[in-house]
Amino acid sequence: MTGAAFPSRAMVLAAGRGQRMRPLTDACPKPLLPVAGRTILDHSLDKLAAFGIEAVVVNCSYLGAQIVDHLAGRIVPPVILSPEDSPLETGGGVRNALDHLGDAPFFVINGDSLWIDGVKDTLHRLATAWDPERMDIQLLMQSMARVVGETARGDFLMDGDGRLTRRPEQEMASFCYTGVSIVHPRVFADCPDGAFSMNLLYDRAEAAGRLFGWAHDGPWYHLSNPDDLTRAEAMFARGHRLDTPYL
Repeated sequence: MTGAAFPSRAMVLAAGRGQRMRPLTDACPKPLLPVAGRTILDHSLDKLAAFGIEAVVVNCSYLGAQIVDHLAGRIVPPVILSPEDSPLETGGGVRNALDHLGDAPFFVINGDSLWIDGVKDTLHRLATAWDPERMDIQLLMQSMARVVGETARGDFLMDGDGRLTRRPEQEMASFCYTGVSIVHPRVFADCPDGAFSMNLLYDRAEAAGRLFGWAHDGPWYHLSNPDDLTRAEAMFARGHRLDTPYL
């Protein structure tokens, strides 16, 4: 990181319905599904607490009362709830919470992101690589050869400087987005009101040459459907624990 402070705030996106994880999500929000004895949401919050984050905003909508109840006893890191009467999608959800996130770059983490640190703390590595002079958004990427779970063709190509471009249609990409990122709040200028996807902002940053990636050096679990969840449980049972580096 070129002279900039590490992010002090983060947002975890926990408002989605998790359609592809049905029937498990018919009565439970996807971020509250358990893996290795802890909810997916708590795995992320534990990582943010270890990083030393000062506050985390968590949005909620679908079965939101369960998210609220689950977080009621959480002290570290401090949690700020951002309820949504109707889902605002990823981009709209973050935009709705900007007053809580401040003027400095912050982490954005999908509510179903589940990763294991490699040689060093993943969030620390991502923050160290952040360069606000060159970047508007930085995504944590996983090599398609190392993804645990079902994926399609990948998401992005990444050059030697870390700059990202979208996968051309009908082609394979070498990297998959993990759902962990650092975002500068300036990217929300001139955004639409209401619901919109973070993909809009990724596309804008890519067009400006300011969308970058950083390759993860540990396992990342792609949790899209019940089979992915079963696979993740089996991998954890075989020793891919959150406190065990994967080289």
